[in-house]
Amino acid sequence: MTEHSQAPTSRFSSRVRSYVLYRPHYPTAIIPFLIDACGLTPDSIVADIGSGTGFLSELFLEFGCAVDGVEPNLEMREAGESYLKRFTEFHSIDGTAEATTLASSSIDLVTAGQTFHWFNVPKSIAEFKRILKSNGNVVIVWNERLTESSNFLREYEALLLKFGTDYTLINHTHIQDSSLAELYEPTTYRFASFENSQLVDFEGLRGRFDSSSYVPSPEAANYSEAIEALRDIFDRNAVDGKVAIEYACKVHTGKLA
Repeated sequence: MTEHSQAPTSRFSSRVRSYVLYRPHYPTAIIPFLIDACGLTPDSIVADIGSGTGFLSELFLEFGCAVDGVEPNLEMREAGESYLKRFTEFHSIDGTAEATTLASSSIDLVTAGQTFHWFNVPKSIAEFKRILKSNGNVVIVWNERLTESSNFLREYEALLLKFGTDYTLINHTHIQDSSLAELYEPTTYRFASFENSQLVDFEGLRGRFDSSSYVPSPEAANYSEAIEALRDIFDRNAVDGKVAIEYACKVHTGKLA
């Protein structure tokens, strides 16, 4: 089985280390936005769906919330448990967006960071309705790379299009307005976008590349060619030995339709 034909729940098993070390975290500005947009408090109980290595869960735990991290991939789940072990209010759960195993009417806020594009939307909506309290909200977050903001990022995007296994199929920008319209009650829907960035040396750039499920794995025949091209892009664009990967962190929240 090729990596790009794998089920979503197993795609990242071989990339966990790179994900932990080299993926961007989320801006803390998300919390004040959610306090205003949906009444988030330190007493809110959060279900972080597809919690992975725990980067989004961490924001809510630091704010004081209890978080149920629902993650189907064993390796990612174990990485999240290790990363968040300092938080006694983090509970790691083997489950999916469509079958969380959580109790009915037990959750104030459902969150999904960098994972919504993997969900079966109708089945997930039904599950979220089951686990949310009557006044509960859903938050969808992702870091979207600004592919046109610099010459480096334009060249990096071209490299992904050339070497990516199924990049065009699973790119986060494929989260359509129609999917969000299906998810949210229009009168409660709120949106915000926050600046986010990484300043990385070549090791960091290669690690960020390797963390993506849609690029060749080190065992692939064209991996060396891809890394040579990545090195060339880096050398042409680096300033003081680093390049900036710029993102817009997009946050959507509201009640379920």
